[in-house]
Amino acid sequence: MISSQDEKLIALLRNNARESISELARKLDLSRTTVQNRIAKLEQNGIIKGYRVEFAEQYMDDLVAAHVSIKVKQKLTTKANLALQQLPNVSALYAISGEYDLIAIVEAQSLEQLSHLLDEIGNLEGIERTNSSVILETKFKR
Repeated sequence: MISSQDEKLIALLRNNARESISELARKLDLSRTTVQNRIAKLEQNGIIKGYRVEFAEQYMDDLVAAHVSIKVKQKLTTKANLALQQLPNVSALYAISGEYDLIAIVEAQSLEQLSHLLDEIGNLEGIERTNSSVILETKFKR
């Protein structure tokens, strides 16, 4: 169970994971040592698994992103999941219900690169078929 102070700390880190301990302490009205200890505890308990880079909007606007629905051959699900995980342009993979088994979130530098990536995904062992939806515009993202 995490405290309300931990939830506030997590929200601040989610907004800016590079914010200094001093600034976090000031915003939370806690000592630096307390904030450092709380972060260490959240990391040790696996609540915080790591820190990520947030890209500038201009860089992200230049990427072509798509949601790829994937139907997997039942006996090859694990193999297909591992193969998809190895593709650097696949940023997330979700198991879903319905006609398809998975949704992959993919990003590429161009439509041409996206086309090659989709071909690569479709040719992986265990992939039965795919259906792609290119993201035209992001309305909001949290």
